[in-house]
Amino acid sequence: MWYGVDNTIVPLLQRIIGVFMSRRRLLLQLSRTAAVLAWQQVFAPGVQAQAPKLEAWSAAGDIFTLGLASGEPRPDSVVLWTRLAPHPLQPDGGMPPRAVPVQWVVAVDAGFKQVVKSGVAVADPASAHSVHVDVTGLSPGRTYFYRFESGGQRSPIGRTRTAPAPGAQVDRLRVAVASCQNFEAGTFTVHKEIATADVDLVIFLGDYIYEVDARSYQRQRSHLHKFPSRPEHFTLADYRMHHAGYKLDADLRACHAAHPWLMVWDDHEVINDYTGADALKIPHHETFLNVRTAAYRAYFEHLPVSPSRAPIGSVMRMHERYEWGQLAEFWTVDGRQYRDKPVCPAKVGLFWNCKWVDMRERTMLGQDQEYWLAEGLAASTKAWKFIAQPTQVAPGVLGTLMGPLGYADGWDAFPAARERLMAAIAQPRVPDVICLGGDVHRHVAANLRLNPLDPASPIVASEFVTSSVTSQGLSELLNAWVKASNPDVLHMRSDERGYMLLDITPTQTRCTFRGTTHPVRADSRLRNQAVYVVDRGVPGTRKG
Repeated sequence: MWYGVDNTIVPLLQRIIGVFMSRRRLLLQLSRTAAVLAWQQVFAPGVQAQAPKLEAWSAAGDIFTLGLASGEPRPDSVVLWTRLAPHPLQPDGGMPPRAVPVQWVVAVDAGFKQVVKSGVAVADPASAHSVHVDVTGLSPGRTYFYRFESGGQRSPIGRTRTAPAPGAQVDRLRVAVASCQNFEAGTFTVHKEIATADVDLVIFLGDYIYEVDARSYQRQRSHLHKFPSRPEHFTLADYRMHHAGYKLDADLRACHAAHPWLMVWDDHEVINDYTGADALKIPHHETFLNVRTAAYRAYFEHLPVSPSRAPIGSVMRMHERYEWGQLAEFWTVDGRQYRDKPVCPAKVGLFWNCKWVDMRERTMLGQDQEYWLAEGLAASTKAWKFIAQPTQVAPGVLGTLMGPLGYADGWDAFPAARERLMAAIAQPRVPDVICLGGDVHRHVAANLRLNPLDPASPIVASEFVTSSVTSQGLSELLNAWVKASNPDVLHMRSDERGYMLLDITPTQTRCTFRGTTHPVRADSRLRNQAVYVVDRGVPGTRKG
């Protein structure tokens, strides 16, 4: 990702692109039940498939320090999450080394007078006493309230909602889209605003945590947990405490409690610029896979993702599809786990005149995920199709007299894969596609062409990229250079942090870029930076 840049190009680390792992096919073939059993067997070998023995337990201090969250709303279900942690910055969270019962309750009112679902989940030390409940049998298109109880204590109240019925004619959907929240680079004032906003859904597009420290001149506050200086020494305990440190932010907890989330990950959830099964900072392959195993496991333990997608070793399925009545369909796409190996690596994270970049077989999403996405787009009957993935799809090269400089960690390094994606979108049955991205720390509105590198090629889709929650972007001088080099980029600003607000109707998608100056402080106020619109049946975006 671009980060830590002031008025010159600051060298970025070399980008490494990984290989497929054969074990991921196992995960793609597992049923929901088998995945849950595999989680128990891999991470709780003493438990096996048996339920752990539950004993009466009480706690004196607050055990819901990390709050609660919901995610993956479907017409009849939603995922609820919490983690018990009276001392969240300790490796075990301050919990006893045994499983404890956690009661969960879902109601249609905030006073819990009309309870519709309830049950008891198990918080086990093998999963950091986290709880993931896939609540089914709910009514479509309805707001619900939920809470947890354990150890004689009651959690805060969360609010969530289910998606409309598959055939429902929906008049409006409002989505907040955010990305890149370096704890040290500023406060989470963006989440404070989203928490109180009238939105149906939050989509987060990666870099939920940062395993690296911000440079001293960028630092507004310090991480509550510090990783070891050498990444090969990163452990599960490190990732758990780091996630906990982020969740101790009150604004982030409030945003999770207020709305259901869909999650996409990028690189910093593991190690900066890791790709597939490799990372530049950890040359030994098996050592990195051990680190990735710990990172994926901690990610699952701290976020509202379905228990059916719990990681198996170093593999975790993140790509999924979600419907919102007849109005919209969302594909959450994994741009990290299945990438090909790097070519023409450069220490500043750029490539120039690299013939290997154009190799047709190179893939950013992996062949299976490419097919899955193309088939899903072709089969969709929804008014709008949104591809939620971690970075900018539109070309973002720097034009020079000696040829373009490309961003080695983005789609510019995978032009053939990008063309395949555009070809899938260009099919007659796939109109009204909008790509959503993050990573590059700038607000972007762009047109996407069948051949993104050919200005005469037809426009087939639109793209909106969100700026970061806190992480610093390019200087406006460099930003202007990028924009001038890429005529299909209609709007681009890197000087403000913020998020995107999508207002989706049957005839139009309206993107409002919300922004505030860097760095984000507790008293920062966001404003409308720009508005862009996509009209139904007309590929491409225009200023609103």
